[in-house]
Amino acid sequence: MAQSALRIGVAGVGTVGSALVRILDEKAAVLAERCGRAMTVSGVSARDRNRDRGCDLSGVEWFDTPADLAASENIDVFVELIGGDGDPAYSAVKKALQSGKHVVTANKALLARHGVELALLAEENGLILNFEAAVAGGIPIIKTMREALTSNDVFRIYGILNGTCNYILTRMEDEGLSYGECLSQAQALGYAEADPTFDVEGFDTAHKLAILTSLAFGSEISADDIYVEGISNITAEDIEAARDMGYRIKLLGVAQKTASGIEQRVHPTMVPVRAPIAQISGVTNAVAIEADIVGQLVLSGPGAGGEATASAVSGDLCDIAKSRPGHQIAPALGQPAGSLAPYKRAAMRAHAGGYFIRLTVHDQTGVFASIASRMAEQEISLASIVQRKKNGASSGGADGPQTIILITHETTEQAIRNALEKIEQDGHLAAPAQMIRLEQ
Repeated sequence: MAQSALRIGVAGVGTVGSALVRILDEKAAVLAERCGRAMTVSGVSARDRNRDRGCDLSGVEWFDTPADLAASENIDVFVELIGGDGDPAYSAVKKALQSGKHVVTANKALLARHGVELALLAEENGLILNFEAAVAGGIPIIKTMREALTSNDVFRIYGILNGTCNYILTRMEDEGLSYGECLSQAQALGYAEADPTFDVEGFDTAHKLAILTSLAFGSEISADDIYVEGISNITAEDIEAARDMGYRIKLLGVAQKTASGIEQRVHPTMVPVRAPIAQISGVTNAVAIEADIVGQLVLSGPGAGGEATASAVSGDLCDIAKSRPGHQIAPALGQPAGSLAPYKRAAMRAHAGGYFIRLTVHDQTGVFASIASRMAEQEISLASIVQRKKNGASSGGADGPQTIILITHETTEQAIRNALEKIEQDGHLAAPAQMIRLEQ
């Protein structure tokens, strides 16, 4: 006996919501055949009822608030596409779960802040909480982590999780443009918001990384324990120096197990140009997983946009349509939320690796020797030290400030910071030092 149609309520009918409605309408027959059950949008909540969204909402019930939609007896699944870690999204998702509705959300900020609480609530009520679209857009990374890699022990996960930053860094390298020029173009093309802080300072990447960390290591979500550094201080000179040495700068989110706990970090990173992650350009996202059985996986694809995100949402809806009453519900975070380990943060300053250091120094005798001495005091081994001559000269005829590029062998961040503090105290720096981590 065929099941009745899965009734869907959509809160937020913007770029993603309208694309979702179109997909469910245009592919209704195909989806019903593949899922064994028809799906229909029976309710929506949005601020403007009269806006042309390019999708057919005739015959769909409108609700004044997302919470009213979430509590409606006329829906089976509540789709939250509002955004933000507070209300109305938070209260509406809770209301849906308390009212016996499955939930699909694309809201990484909500999950980074309240994911464990919501997962517990879903489990207590025997409901599905799906969120494929919350991380890396159309890339099926959540399903991969939650289902396909169940038998694997993951020891590191990293990736390019923000298309805006990757677009800016790609343009800076390809066209020799400044950060400011590339940001302005990204805003003109709609890749960056009028206030781009959330993207370019790394917070968007951090929210996504927090979710992946929980899935990878079976720990509670802890977005507040991530070291975050954005790309706004990356210069064309950094891009050029990286290229000359066979590296490419990417904003990466990295999570890995260490002896002292879990290390989560978001920052600009120099990666070898031949590495798979270095080949990801423009607004594309990529996630790399390193595990004991499968080795390394790299998944790449569109990380944002209405169609890609709606594709992930519709996939989550299909999983719900395929589920059957009384069957075991897969835990939202890969294992029962109550069994997640408390998050133990590793000391960031203990992070070990190689470093790129750019120093703008006064053109004085003995500067090279002094810098090398300060590095040696911290037992930092240098792989290379290069002086990059700047054009122009001072009015007195002597050269102006010069750029020195250092590449270190593996060392700790604490050692690097100690050395840079001493170099600054020595009075050699004409501008703040730049430090970028290397990932092999």
